Amino acid sequence: MVVRTSEEFIARWSSLHNDAPVKGVVAWWLKISYRFGLIATLLRITPNVLTLLGLVSAAMTALTATSWWAVFFLVFSLFCDGIDGSVAIFQKRESAWGATLDSVVDRVSEAFWLYALYVIGVPAWLAITLWSIAAFQEYARAKLTSLGVQDIGIVTPTERPVRASFLFITLIMYQLSFPGIAIVAAGFLALQVVSFTLVVRFARSQLR
Repeated sequence: MVVRTSEEFIARWSSLHNDAPVKGVVAWWLKISYRFGLIATLLRITPNVLTLLGLVSAAMTALTATSWWAVFFLVFSLFCDGIDGSVAIFQKRESAWGATLDSVVDRVSEAFWLYALYVIGVPAWLAITLWSIAAFQEYARAKLTSLGVQDIGIVTPTERPVRASFLFITLIMYQLSFPGIAIVAAGFLALQVVSFTLVVRFARSQLR
């Protein structure tokens, strides 16, 4: 059985996100998600299929890193990643397995993203360090949740959408032959270190 109305869909989304208020950009995105939930249901596309499509698209981003196709695959990967949870709510298919699969796919997808950075000229050590710090940050959050901390409470400067935007910018820079990709990556690394520090400090305050 699927969600019948947009109001029911929004209410279910809010309840699954600690009764988060639905307004502004969130409300706008949920309206889009509702429509795509309907389309996915009519096409018999499940949330897990969308999750895996996102993974395949991330892999294609790495394989086509030196062409404009990489930009397309990156955007499509992000779309699938952004819509799978909403489709799960629409179709009433929320599950612990789906949430776990989504989390694992996110980390693997980001590994493909960082490999794409390496392909377009970012030093291997820098690409690996960028991925590692992002993974550590997300692991720290997951660990907090497993320890009973329900409200993560901190939004860092390098959340996953920002990391994706960073890759998008560097791919565009490469295609337009702009110099300084490695310098931009080093600057983003510094910002990621700040983000990870913020999460660690928050974790320490919650677990004392």
